[in-house]
Amino acid sequence: MSTPPFLSLPLALLAFATAAASPATAALILKVDTSAPGKPIGTDLVGVFFEDINYSADGGLYAELIQNRSFEYSPLARREWTNLTAWELAPRGGRGELDVDGAFPLHPNNPHYAVLSVRDGGEVALINDGFDGVALRAGENYRLSFFARRLYAGGRWDGQKSASPLPLVARLETRDGAVLAEQHFSIAEDAWVKLSATLTPTATAPAARLVLIARERGGLALDEVSLFPAKTFRDRPNGLRADLAQAIADLRPRFVRFPGGCLVHGDGIPNFYRWKDTIGPVEQRRQQANLWGYHQTVGLGYFEYFQFCEDIGARPLPVVPAGVSCQNSGHTGGTGQQCLPLADMDAYIQDVLDLVEWANGPVTSTWGAKRAAAGHPEPFDLKYLGVGNEDRITPGFRERFELIQRAVQARHPEIVVIGTVGPAPDGEDFERGWRIADELKVPMVDEHYYKSPGWFWDNLARYDAYDRSRAQVYVGEYAAHDDNRRSTLRAALAEAAHLTALERNGDVVALASYAPLLAKRGRTQWSPDLIYFDNTGVYPTLSYEVQRLFGNNAVATVLPATLSDAPAALAFSTARDTAGDLVLKLVNGSAAPRPLRIELAGFARASAPASLSVLAHPDAGVANEDGRPPAAATRTEGIVVAPAFEHVLPAHSLTIIRIPSAP
Repeated sequence: MSTPPFLSLPLALLAFATAAASPATAALILKVDTSAPGKPIGTDLVGVFFEDINYSADGGLYAELIQNRSFEYSPLARREWTNLTAWELAPRGGRGELDVDGAFPLHPNNPHYAVLSVRDGGEVALINDGFDGVALRAGENYRLSFFARRLYAGGRWDGQKSASPLPLVARLETRDGAVLAEQHFSIAEDAWVKLSATLTPTATAPAARLVLIARERGGLALDEVSLFPAKTFRDRPNGLRADLAQAIADLRPRFVRFPGGCLVHGDGIPNFYRWKDTIGPVEQRRQQANLWGYHQTVGLGYFEYFQFCEDIGARPLPVVPAGVSCQNSGHTGGTGQQCLPLADMDAYIQDVLDLVEWANGPVTSTWGAKRAAAGHPEPFDLKYLGVGNEDRITPGFRERFELIQRAVQARHPEIVVIGTVGPAPDGEDFERGWRIADELKVPMVDEHYYKSPGWFWDNLARYDAYDRSRAQVYVGEYAAHDDNRRSTLRAALAEAAHLTALERNGDVVALASYAPLLAKRGRTQWSPDLIYFDNTGVYPTLSYEVQRLFGNNAVATVLPATLSDAPAALAFSTARDTAGDLVLKLVNGSAAPRPLRIELAGFARASAPASLSVLAHPDAGVANEDGRPPAAATRTEGIVVAPAFEHVLPAHSLTIIRIPSAP
């Protein structure tokens, strides 16, 4: 895609940010009081929300390349799935069988394993194509590991069993059978043993496969068959896909909410997301069906989430069920909320308290010791805890939420409990949720809205009138849905305008995160999303660029400002960051350029260098395309500003002017 002529102009010409412009031509005047102390706001405002939807975890951010590695897929996730989904038995001159068994489980939480047997001479191969292919790069290292045990050598029903070891060959192959890497193993133990090797493919293959080849008569048990790139994000073992994790890190999020979303309260009480099931060795974690129609290995579990937050400098914001399941559980169409029996609530509340101890407790505490044993003796500095997500606000919900909230408040007053007010910005659940928050003095509530771009522009004043004596707000899920849910510039600019309003009201809106974060092409249940990807590429949207610009221009103090005769499609925030830099964010949602005169009252310097960043395009309907240059790219250059200067906001644009504090 060629660069539009409009964007090829130098920014100095594009913006007309010159002292020569006449004040008479400036229809609008933005006055900013730079000498005022301003209104302090929280510095955690812009974050991200990760939910395992759209294959965001397994097959996505979690770097594991093998699908159904522990043979635990089931029709609870998808009706056609079995324990052997994603695996194929392929005779290569021999005859054999592939079965599932559970007589000798690797761990009670991992009850099934595969049995690969060879009945006569020749080879029998077990093949896994990963998640739509195993993407490999020539010369890079991949870490293969699996658990195996010899069940029998020779014939299964021979009168005298052989003690011979059984050979097993692991290969990385192209789909037409070309060998890219190979490693030989010998299985001699009658008990589970973990085997590992490093494989280095000789050629790049975007859709390769792992092949395990048995060559002699006998039977082998196999479980937890894993293949990881050695180059994960920050080189973490059991880590994250480096390019996807880096795309999130580049947003500079101040927090990460996880693991959901509707995933948290799940499809009925048995499908609750239980944090204790997601820590410890991966082969000992309890897997389960995903509410969104696939599977959770929970290889990306609480330890990995917290570690990722630390790696990118973001606060962790875990969300736990509020003792009730999703109201859509069990194919009920909104009437399926199940309440955990009150007799079970004490134990459940202890699980929540144990989470705080696991995250923040000393190594001498029970759960702090488990964190330390996983390799992190220092506390994770947990501050925020979400309780519930978009729940139907019923009496059963209220009773259980109150039990959890009061217990956490009593034991850990330093933790900010975030309540829920349903899935919409208004309505019965919203009103009931806020009533509970008022009565229980909940410190923060989670509001959600997916609306048209016009709704966002029409509601820029939503939080201006919020009562500051009530709970603070976390806008936990929001996105502008435009043009059949395409990620257009129009949607991105509506979200940018929304963010300026949240900054101006940063004393009441403490946190905000776009949703959903990730989506795999061909495996998407929900659109739009912030970042799309496939096995080899990462494709940010224009909404991503808006989030990146705000995340990299975070502010801490809002300055008073007025805009004369402000039109409906113009939004702004004026603030300082923690270093004292003046940051002006200006959004023009109209199809016409907007001349602007900016007057900085109290600005002591006659002139000062500044940076100008502009995201714009004359067509608000453009959207990024996978593998192509951005439809609208941010252009940045240096400019010089004065106590009063002229600037033109391009049509359909986000403009950020950053003026460094005086040296």
